[in-house]
Amino acid sequence: MNEEKGHKHPISQAIRELTDIFQEMGFSLADGPEMTNDYDNFEVLNFGEDHPARDMQDTFWLKPEGSQMLLRTQTSTVQVPYMLENKPPIRIFVPGKVYRNEATDSTHEMQFYQVEGLAVDKGITLEHLKGTLLTLLQRFFNDENIEVRFRPGYFPFVEPGVELDMKYKGKWIELLGAGMVHPNVLRNGGIDPKKYSGFAFGMGIDRIIMIRHNSNDVRKHYDGDLRFVNQF
Repeated sequence: MNEEKGHKHPISQAIRELTDIFQEMGFSLADGPEMTNDYDNFEVLNFGEDHPARDMQDTFWLKPEGSQMLLRTQTSTVQVPYMLENKPPIRIFVPGKVYRNEATDSTHEMQFYQVEGLAVDKGITLEHLKGTLLTLLQRFFNDENIEVRFRPGYFPFVEPGVELDMKYKGKWIELLGAGMVHPNVLRNGGIDPKKYSGFAFGMGIDRIIMIRHNSNDVRKHYDGDLRFVNQF
């Protein structure tokens, strides 16, 4: 009698692998609600009420109309609440689902998974950020030849902000946004930016799965087709 065995979904596999890597690097797992409010999703992360960067994230606002509740657009919503409850040194990672009200295609979904990284301590620099991401990617892709480079980028909650490219199998791939935690965000978290600094980054889990498995359509991760899941 042949018995069919179950398979872990590739997203579940990736989150478990990332968890192992982060914990071996001294990071602790943190979490937060997927339903949050305007204050935690935007305001404390340096998005002012009329900040144009709000338009970069098409938000799912919850009823009734005019409510300040929403589905989080980024895992960064965990940063300030965590800082308010924990003193430095802080090293956390936050895997979780986020939502964007946008049209779906082969590279975009209305819901997808990110992993957030946050480190706050005395003397943290961009070099620490670069080293952390290089180690993370080399371990996840099992390739010591991976290289990373920074380009200037803009995100309201970091200053300076950077875009990170990864050299994988001989090609440069645009991968994620990151930077040094903005002083305003540290203050909102009850941390003195004159004494402490920190880095933060957000990486799409679906994106690194697609790169590693040479997949060309993120929608396959969510359509429930067992022929896709059974490959893993």
